[in-house]
Amino acid sequence: MLSDEQNPLETSKNLITNSTPADDGFYMPAEFAPIEKIWMIWPYRTDNWRQNAIPAKHTYAAVATTISRFCKVAVLVTPDDYQACRDSLHDTIEVTAMPSNDAWARDIVPTFLINDSGELRACDWTFNAWGGDYDGLYSPWNDDDKLAERLCEHLGIKRYRTDGFVMEGGAFHVDGEGTVLTTRMCLLSPGRNPHLDENQIEDTLKAYLNAKKVLWIDYGIDPDETTGHIDDLACFARPGEVVCLYTNDPEHPFFAATQNAYQQLLNMTDAKGRRLTVHKLCCTKYPVTLPDNYDIVQSNDTKARLPGDICIASYANFLICNDAIIVPQYDDINDDLAIKQLEKVFPKHQVVGVRTKEIVFGGGNIHCITQQQPAVKKLTTV
Repeated sequence: MLSDEQNPLETSKNLITNSTPADDGFYMPAEFAPIEKIWMIWPYRTDNWRQNAIPAKHTYAAVATTISRFCKVAVLVTPDDYQACRDSLHDTIEVTAMPSNDAWARDIVPTFLINDSGELRACDWTFNAWGGDYDGLYSPWNDDDKLAERLCEHLGIKRYRTDGFVMEGGAFHVDGEGTVLTTRMCLLSPGRNPHLDENQIEDTLKAYLNAKKVLWIDYGIDPDETTGHIDDLACFARPGEVVCLYTNDPEHPFFAATQNAYQQLLNMTDAKGRRLTVHKLCCTKYPVTLPDNYDIVQSNDTKARLPGDICIASYANFLICNDAIIVPQYDDINDDLAIKQLEKVFPKHQVVGVRTKEIVFGGGNIHCITQQQPAVKKLTTV
């Protein structure tokens, strides 16, 4: 792959500058729509992943292998790690060398868009590590911000770049029928778009996701990581139905956020005017914390991770993947309950758990480390 310095014109030829997805009839389909491929990024940085990222790599491989039973999987990897990554994964999993600063595919792989004519495009959101110089989690983030452009060029698809508008894929969910779900804590945070008010942010979401209505939850469960990403809290199960993380335990660190979100969702209607059906999904019985022997290389370039820190361990950070639901498991007493609850919500899916504590130790989970590329209609010619 050519670097930007080698051929600057090559990296911009697929950029659309004079319209938006809504103008052109492109939209983001729901996660429960048919998926062509799941993208992931191989972890490597030793100041975010403990023990030289070896346990994280094993867990990423387990997630990739599980997903590959239901969908194609492609993994991007920093060039220096290419061969080790290739050797760690089954040969049916695609591996491509591409620079990145960390391994959060949901937030830096582009948001893929489709239209009714069977075409694929993408949103290339501006990325600043969840807050930039104000409260971002690491620096630099230049390769993460360039990854969507590079991947679109690699795939040969056109993209819409949101220069001046910071966004991450984990900050929103869509139902594919005009509704966007997000949190004020995230999108109105000072580190993202302080020059825009709520109405202006709504307008941008509608233009780039081709949506009609934005549903705002006040806050998420992780003020210190992603500043309240929605994908730890709630998501669409199907049109008109939402899964919401929930606990009745007032001592649980997620109690206030989940109670508030549940009550807000009960009183919402979607873009089609349907009052939402809200399904409760349990929290872990006990909070997940960083272990006492958390062996990490602390640096000035990333957020410190210390033994005893509460992790954002949410069962809601699952991935809908064609006929399967891939669910985090934490060795908690509620692991089985979460799977049973999701089996009731998704009776036609196979609900599969993967032990992912090593990923949550680094700040995210299954949904955070994956990004779906939707299937497109195969048009026939006469």
